[in-house]
Amino acid sequence: MSWLETSLKRYVAANAAQAKPRNVAEEREHFSVEYAALKAHMLKAGRSAPSSSTIIPRFYFKPPRDDQILHQKLREEARAAFLQRKSAQLLDNEELQALWTVLEEHSGGTRELGGADDEKMTDYSDFARAAATATPKARRHFTSITFAKLLEKDAHGRVSTIKFFNYVMRKVWLHQTRIGLSLYDVAGLGYLRESDLENYIFELIPTLPQLDCLEKSFYSFYVCTAVRKFFFFLDPLRTGRVKIVDMLASSFLDDLLELREEELAKEAEDANWFSAPSALRVYGQYLNLDTDHNGMLSKAELAKYGSGTLTSAFVERVFQECLTYEGEMDYKTYLDFVLAMENKKEPQAVQYFFRLLDVRAMGSLNVYDLHFFFRSMQEMMQRNGQEVIGFQDVKDEIFDMVKPADPLRIALQDLISSGQGGTVVSILIDLNGFWTYENREVILAENAAAGGDQQQQQQQQPQEPVNI
Repeated sequence: MSWLETSLKRYVAANAAQAKPRNVAEEREHFSVEYAALKAHMLKAGRSAPSSSTIIPRFYFKPPRDDQILHQKLREEARAAFLQRKSAQLLDNEELQALWTVLEEHSGGTRELGGADDEKMTDYSDFARAAATATPKARRHFTSITFAKLLEKDAHGRVSTIKFFNYVMRKVWLHQTRIGLSLYDVAGLGYLRESDLENYIFELIPTLPQLDCLEKSFYSFYVCTAVRKFFFFLDPLRTGRVKIVDMLASSFLDDLLELREEELAKEAEDANWFSAPSALRVYGQYLNLDTDHNGMLSKAELAKYGSGTLTSAFVERVFQECLTYEGEMDYKTYLDFVLAMENKKEPQAVQYFFRLLDVRAMGSLNVYDLHFFFRSMQEMMQRNGQEVIGFQDVKDEIFDMVKPADPLRIALQDLISSGQGGTVVSILIDLNGFWTYENREVILAENAAAGGDQQQQQQQQPQEPVNI
């Protein structure tokens, strides 16, 4: 222990013994006097004064440079050994089955759920006895904190046995997935670059039964389709990398690994971006738009997207702001466009569209920006023989919906916070979206009437006689 530390400890002990109230100014003065004395003593002895570099231990080491081959190999081997050690600490299938057996043996009762399948419950005493019986690897999950997290509104202070088991399984799955992703983290800094994630998904395809129908020639397009969703939503700043913790926190890995199921409902397939039908649908749309079959999309070809009602001003801005090759869009850029169009309400999609709507690149939308896009909408209305709507009314509605902090301009955060970003975008870029918004009350009334008629028809259908 150093002289300075000993002096400060004596000072604190003396104040504590005399029950004096803490005086911060007095403590600082005492520290300054003692430090000055120590500094003078060390200088007299020919040593330099203590610095933070000699007191605080080093905790960060820069990764090796590209030319330091030996250092890189050592780092890779150390990471591989570390991940292998972490993987060995996880429960395997046999150990999970043994854990379930232990939990069943120590269940302290059941909770009625209204049927034959009553839920097994465990109080803390049984929980502690189960921990003592479990294997050392499983015992790490039997903590009071975990019990408190899973504690429900139970009169006897119990937790559900199946929910605890599912909690352990979910935790094991998360650790397994993190270790699996970390194996592709070439930099070893906790993130995956685009090429790293491509390698991960490409090698994952053979393990997903739901993708058995894909031709190997389509693998590269499927990988591109899957990777773009991760980067569109988890890398909105376009840094070219996605944190592994962000991937685990999102639901995208769950959707991707859901394809391990042998059978999947059609509704689940359609809703899953990573399913084979979904990937083939998106790629098929791209091929249908590519009328000249050059593998790229021109402005005229992209304008036919969906119902073909995108305004010319919006399509022009897409090609101005997004990455193109000699004025044409490739499949990767098209995927970002599709993800934004199909998820207009999501903050990442709103950010994507905001960059296109912000014509002046000022970080906010004013009346000029809104009029620039709506003028193109009015031209499309006129060409289609529709009644042209005045801009002033639309502008007032947009500002009323968003309620921006500044009444004269709309910032990105205003759009996101209002929850109306998707609606505003549809009004400004798509004639079909604008028509849907203008006639929303009529559409709701028609849907309600159609639902009522259908219910009435079902009630009027003759009932089949019941055999007694």
